[in-house]
Amino acid sequence: MGTMSTQEWRAFLLTGSRTAKVATIASDGRPTVVPVWFDLDGDELVFETDGDSAKARHLHRNPNVAICVDDERFPFAFVSIRGRAKVERLTPSELLPWTTRISRRYVGDDRAEEYGHRNAVEGGVLVRLTLDHVLAVNNIAT
Repeated sequence: MGTMSTQEWRAFLLTGSRTAKVATIASDGRPTVVPVWFDLDGDELVFETDGDSAKARHLHRNPNVAICVDDERFPFAFVSIRGRAKVERLTPSELLPWTTRISRRYVGDDRAEEYGHRNAVEGGVLVRLTLDHVLAVNNIAT
């Protein structure tokens, strides 16, 4: 088992089509975890969602977030992040470059534009998560 360097965990986050499992807190204090498509933008993790979704409502109320991205294949690895989310309400045209960029990771170049347009809707938000605390471990089972 080993700790990843910053360069290693950043590469890990951007490899393939791993989803981020985003943990937020509901108004009644219950935790909620959902997968999201994401990308990195400098020192922030970014994802988009419907501005009326539960996770967006939770983040408006409490911007503290935990995220886990993992590799479920032997010898296993994960990156766990804690940070604060900033929710940006954008117009569909402002959101489109982000939804296309994020979609490209998951559906490829051939369908990125299609999914970018599908996800850049009225009421959409871009969430920017600061990377306040990162725990990155690889080769867990060795």
